[in-house]
Amino acid sequence: MSNITYYVAMGFERDEAGDIVALEPIESQSSSAAVARARSLAATKAGAIAFSRTGDPNVGEFADAVVLFKAGDVPADVFG
Repeated sequence: MSNITYYVAMGFERDEAGDIVALEPIESQSSSAAVARARSLAATKAGAIAFSRTGDPNVGEFADAVVLFKAGDVPADVFG
């Protein structure tokens, strides 16, 4: 078993109907880089989140995501 931790930042925008939609997730090299990217996204988008996930990509098993940063409008169902 070879566990890997992925760090991700993701922004959210409002569409024409006013609904929140997720932008393309951006993988980062560290938790601090993911948080910095999410803070930058939050400054220009409706909302942003940074999170990490640890698991074994060879078998597709991952632990629940850990939220590192969240700001603005982020859908409640993103990570509960």
